[in-house]
Amino acid sequence: MVTLGGIIGTQLAVNKAFATLPLSVMVIAIAATTIPATMLMRRIGRRNSFSIASLSAVLALFIAVFALKNSSFLFYNLSVMLFGVNMAFTYQYRYAAAESVDEKYVPRAISLVLVGSIGAAFVGKELATRGQFWVDGIPYAGTMIVLAAMFFVQAMLFQMMAPPRDQTSSTDNKTGRSLGEIIRQPLFIVAVLGATTGFGLMTLVMTATPLSMHVTDHFSLEETASVIRAHVLGMYVPSLATGFLIEKIGVMKLMFAGALGLLAAVFVGLQGHSLLHYWWALVLLGVSWNFLYVGGTTMLTYTYSASERFRAQGINEFLIFGTSATASLLAGAVIHFFGWNTLMLVPVPFLLIICAALIVVRNNPLLLSHGKSNG
Repeated sequence: MVTLGGIIGTQLAVNKAFATLPLSVMVIAIAATTIPATMLMRRIGRRNSFSIASLSAVLALFIAVFALKNSSFLFYNLSVMLFGVNMAFTYQYRYAAAESVDEKYVPRAISLVLVGSIGAAFVGKELATRGQFWVDGIPYAGTMIVLAAMFFVQAMLFQMMAPPRDQTSSTDNKTGRSLGEIIRQPLFIVAVLGATTGFGLMTLVMTATPLSMHVTDHFSLEETASVIRAHVLGMYVPSLATGFLIEKIGVMKLMFAGALGLLAAVFVGLQGHSLLHYWWALVLLGVSWNFLYVGGTTMLTYTYSASERFRAQGINEFLIFGTSATASLLAGAVIHFFGWNTLMLVPVPFLLIICAALIVVRNNPLLLSHGKSNG
């Protein structure tokens, strides 16, 4: 969907500055759905909620086929918006993983549950490049149909998922602290800042890359998809080790490495427009996102009790995807009006702020209480 979103948008949109609008609509839908998603999961459980969300993706993908058949930019945006509803649930898989293990294994669980996305780097590329020809006269419809079948299978698989470790037996009171008390914690603010900035900057660059490569620099769809595949691998392959790294060096050092890695991605991206420049910039972007996202999520779990988790998680997700929505909206316009080099300069001040914030909370008592997690 990331590889094709801007490309299909370019084909269907009258004003090419709105080429990335579908991806922006998807991220807006994710942001708007995060809090309702946590409320639904609190009421009917994660397993049933995840299944319902997967079925909403099936419907979304068939609407996308209709949009492609009728060259409707409006219906394509509608389909991607509904797909974003599903993604709001998808991004909360990591919380279900964290709640299924003992506290000392939370970093590993959060990290390892993301490993499944490695498959997307391979399957996604093949679906994007080959699926465009599977239905005569409707480019990319084959991709959407196969994705719909995969999401249907996913919905069935979720019904076999065991419930997470029961945390309702906690000694915490039923309501916990007020939301204001939770979000005013310095460590909560830094955890959200790290994950939000990392995700937002990753979305900005990743959304713009297919446009810059395929539309502006005239690389083939195959080459563009290969760079996106390398980026996705960069995002998720580190998950094999990220949780263990947090246990060894601490969440602080890992997040700091993520911020420095993003600065390195900016430096590489500014050096040129060759395939290798794009490739290395996007790989560094992916690895750095992983460190900030997993690190920020792990740090967040230190700031709330079991009875407070849905409220804290909901606010975190809303801020992450609200920022990502803004970033994806800006991506197409920045590329269209200012170009790749200007876009690559946007992350710098935000990354400097993250580094400063991490230094400020390095001796926070909540970090010290988690042993090596303070780095």
